Amino acid sequence: MTTIRDLFQEHGPDYIMQYGDRMPENHKKVINAIRNCRTGQCGVVLYQCKECFEVHRAPLSCGNRHCPTCQHFKTFQWNERVMENKLPTHNFLATFTVPEGIRSFIRSHQKDAYGALFKCSSGAIKKLVQNPKHIGGDVPGFFGVLHTWGRQMQYHPHIHYVISGGAISSKDGRWRPSAVDFYLPVKALSIVFKAKFRDMMKEKGLFDNIPSDVWKIDWNVNIQATHGIDAIGYLSQYVFKVAISDHRISRVMDDKITIRYSKPRSNRKRHLTLHVHEFIRRFLQHVLPRGFMKVRYYGFMHPCSSWSKSVRSLIELSLGFEVEQYETDTEIKPVDPKVCPSCGGKLEFRLVIYSISMMKGVDTS
Repeated sequence: MTTIRDLFQEHGPDYIMQYGDRMPENHKKVINAIRNCRTGQCGVVLYQCKECFEVHRAPLSCGNRHCPTCQHFKTFQWNERVMENKLPTHNFLATFTVPEGIRSFIRSHQKDAYGALFKCSSGAIKKLVQNPKHIGGDVPGFFGVLHTWGRQMQYHPHIHYVISGGAISSKDGRWRPSAVDFYLPVKALSIVFKAKFRDMMKEKGLFDNIPSDVWKIDWNVNIQATHGIDAIGYLSQYVFKVAISDHRISRVMDDKITIRYSKPRSNRKRHLTLHVHEFIRRFLQHVLPRGFMKVRYYGFMHPCSSWSKSVRSLIELSLGFEVEQYETDTEIKPVDPKVCPSCGGKLEFRLVIYSISMMKGVDTS
């Protein structure tokens, strides 16, 4: 099976040679990180057999957050950690999307625009949740993930949130539950979200760069009750996922790549063929700005919130009985010792040898 690493190894240097003077520096670093992942270029781990004392090498991963090879295990770890703190209440999935006419602007101003998407969408939730007609609490709890791609790797920035069904009232310290099938009105959220984003772009001096038509149409906001769906499990696939995974590559022929995809609410597999440079371009447009945090926590879910430790007991008190805490072993299970290919004995870790580039602190963001 052809992998993304294979494609970057074969075509990455030519892509950089052709477009390097127009490419952001972090895009070049992503190409080179994926090319070198688990090839020995990042360094090696040395193991020694306990029986025959033979030394064996294992290549290091690149650790780049845009490398599909490095992200699967991180998804498992994050999901286990979040599930440990799962609260005994219903949840909602919310999505904040921007119109197509503003996407080009966002792509050209990623750091400012992505931060604004988080701040304005979360601000809209915090503002409306205080209304006693809806919930009447001022400390909701939710977390979100920035997602920038569509099924064909096109640029489509939006934010997914998992929201706990209620909010804490700081006035009396009580839990205010929402209705099971309704959290907040999406029309009002859309209006507040758009207004906050517009005001923030004015503050940053970027308003004139945005097409005026986008302010005349509705911005799409959707909230739905999970109804037993594992909302955290659903969202976890986006936390460390990259624009496309290896298994979606259907065929590679010369300089053409065919990928599999399906349309929303359809299980029928479709195919899209792209030139290899177009495939790399689509992949790279989803590379995040250096240091940008794509997962953010709000309200009582924020680690620094004074309510983070007491929210469970408040919810249980509102239910009238104590709910057993979800238990899980968040410690990653130790992997069985590696086996010596020569004699079948167990291998013991000895040391890590980093490459010069890794020792210099190559950016893996």
